[in-house]
Amino acid sequence: MNILLINHYAGSLKHGMEYRPFYLAREWVRLGHRVRIIASSQSHIRAQAPQLHGQNQLDDTVDGVGYRWVATPAYRGNGAARVANMLAFVTHLHLHARRLAAEFAPDVVIASSTYPLDIWPAHRIARFAGARLLFELHDLWPLSPIELGGYSRWHPFIMLLQAAENYACRNACAIVSILPKVRDHLEAHGMAPHKLHIVPNGADPAEWLAAPPALGGIAGARLAALRRDGKFIVGYAGTHGLANALDTLLDAARLMADQRIAFVLAGGGPDKPRLVQLAMQRGLRNVHFLDPVPKREVPALLAYFDVAYIGWQRQRLYRYGIAPNKLIDYMMAGRPILHSVEAGNDPVADAACGLTVAPQDPVAVAHGLLAMFTLDRQERAAAGERGRAYAMANLSYPVLARRFLQACA
Repeated sequence: MNILLINHYAGSLKHGMEYRPFYLAREWVRLGHRVRIIASSQSHIRAQAPQLHGQNQLDDTVDGVGYRWVATPAYRGNGAARVANMLAFVTHLHLHARRLAAEFAPDVVIASSTYPLDIWPAHRIARFAGARLLFELHDLWPLSPIELGGYSRWHPFIMLLQAAENYACRNACAIVSILPKVRDHLEAHGMAPHKLHIVPNGADPAEWLAAPPALGGIAGARLAALRRDGKFIVGYAGTHGLANALDTLLDAARLMADQRIAFVLAGGGPDKPRLVQLAMQRGLRNVHFLDPVPKREVPALLAYFDVAYIGWQRQRLYRYGIAPNKLIDYMMAGRPILHSVEAGNDPVADAACGLTVAPQDPVAVAHGLLAMFTLDRQERAAAGERGRAYAMANLSYPVLARRFLQACA
């Protein structure tokens, strides 16, 4: 089968996030399918941009997966420049739809760019090729900018996004959603009930089953020192942004200053400078900030954590479910998890691999961490192993790629 996957922000192990398109495509290639990913040259989440050297597009291959990078204008932030970048990408696809259909002859065309505007050129390509059309839902747009960003439903760009989501619900042959509780929302916008397939985010088991490289540099030295001092390490690894509610973790750390617990926050992000300053102002000597570590060293980083923490803001949007990558990493690392959330689903409860407490509640987080701190070491280890077994059975990309292909049939 020839699969054409349109994902504006697609990355790879070479380029950095977003990894999901690459991992799925690589599994499909291993199963004997031919895959081409079409992505924008510009993405705010990639670590390394493809080098087009003035060309309008560039064909590339990464670990057997074919890529076509489309030149788009650079942008920063979430303003007009980002919208222009989106429109440039989907316009290119629309104008070259007939050529793409003839060149690649896809059997399946997947529109998968977080924002839904790519459904229109994807449908055009699918019509020219006589292919099946799939829509992959990552986040709910335009509901996310409405509920999280405060945009009006009558903003012209929001109305355009809503028209695209409605079009996808009516015209896609199947819809694959990362979020598990979206059925009612999508049916309200025109999706027939039989179209929905749930395929959450996942992990590559090969990255976790192999012996991880040693964690070097300052991060390794500081964590080793905390371990020598007999500290119980509560760790967070990932982006430091407002959505991650790390203020709550700092507030909990202040409540637990008299315990033998070290709080380690590893990663970067727009909110990190403020969080570092806040910890300094409060004199939180039990809080330690580390720089991001290379992806290949994440297993070694997580191995130092006695408990892995993930928190969320209290948001109604999460009623449709969550599928965070860092939570899956925690599970694959066999770490017991403290989950601070209120959402339509709870993978930690499903896997019985930790505790779940209320979001944005420092007292609840402190009580949850104290319960895990006083838990027998073997019981914590057993919780971590339950998480690993759950992830291997339900959230590994070899499993998820096959499940996704059921929607393509």
